Amino acid sequence: MRRWLVEAALAAVAVAMGSFFLWTTLNEGDNWPIEVELVAGAVAVAALIRYRRSRPVALAVALIVFGLLFGLPMGATAIALFSVALYRPAPVAAAVTALHAVTLATVYLIALGPTRTYWEATIFLVLLHVILVAIGMLIRAQRQLVRSWAERAREAEQGEELRVDQARLAERERIAREMHDVLAHRISLLAVHAGALEVRRDAPESERAAAGVIRQSAHSALEELRQVIGMLREPAQDRPQPTLADVPALVEQSREAGVRVELELAAAGVPAGVGRHAYRIVQEALTNARKHAPGTRVRVAVTGHAEQGLVVEVGNPLRSGGPTLPGSGTGLVGLRERVQLAGGRLDHGPTANGEFELRAWLPWNP
Repeated sequence: MRRWLVEAALAAVAVAMGSFFLWTTLNEGDNWPIEVELVAGAVAVAALIRYRRSRPVALAVALIVFGLLFGLPMGATAIALFSVALYRPAPVAAAVTALHAVTLATVYLIALGPTRTYWEATIFLVLLHVILVAIGMLIRAQRQLVRSWAERAREAEQGEELRVDQARLAERERIAREMHDVLAHRISLLAVHAGALEVRRDAPESERAAAGVIRQSAHSALEELRQVIGMLREPAQDRPQPTLADVPALVEQSREAGVRVELELAAAGVPAGVGRHAYRIVQEALTNARKHAPGTRVRVAVTGHAEQGLVVEVGNPLRSGGPTLPGSGTGLVGLRERVQLAGGRLDHGPTANGEFELRAWLPWNP
């Protein structure tokens, strides 16, 4: 809307200036019929509105010739020169203005001779066009300055965001290192005690096997902690990530730890990224089942295809009473964020048949 208002205002100025120049030529008596002048003026104003922004130089050159033949298009010529200064570099605007001044002075000298009228008309028109071109150059310079300030402000804002992100990453790395130091000590003690129990000859075979699983799990946890710290130190290195094909091995680890798990895996050709998300969902669900419902039977089902998407369902009976491991409550929150970032959905909670069920749907995107 604003653009059309500007175009209408400039067209009105061009018509007003052209009418003044036409009235001057009518008083001199050497002019075209008024009908021809009106048609020429309409064509000049229409071309001005159409090409003022896209082709200002070609429009100005054409209107220079047109304005020397007719009186009414001379107003459009002045606005065209103003547009050249507004949308093109200063050397181009100066060259077009000089071309117009030389052409105008030459044609008027041939038509009027070196008379007082010639000097008055030439000086007046040249000064008018020079003033309009100077105004256009000033507006262009002001716009460029504003854009430069805006760009600097944007770069400063981006730099501030980058510094904040770097500070946040540094703080996360510091916290992760502290967690590693604390957890590594405690998990190492757990592994040592489990190893001692594993080699005791007087311990039952079932306890020795359970101690072996605990020792192996503690060792795996330490390795994962070291990988996390290594990724913080070297974020650019690529590390192998689990896929859907690793889910059976994950389930088998839980079975070795004493969890009764039923696995249904009916999905083939799953993209690596989707499979990684499914693995993390099953991993977190099995961890929650071991914490909050130990001794129950866990049902894991991963099904889907390209048209339907991938569905991950993990369910286990609710357990009331009995010892449970403490939980932070952030595991499911993290899973929901992961699934939402992947474009999927996550639902969890108790069901009518007395089970806790977690169900996730992931789109089949590579």
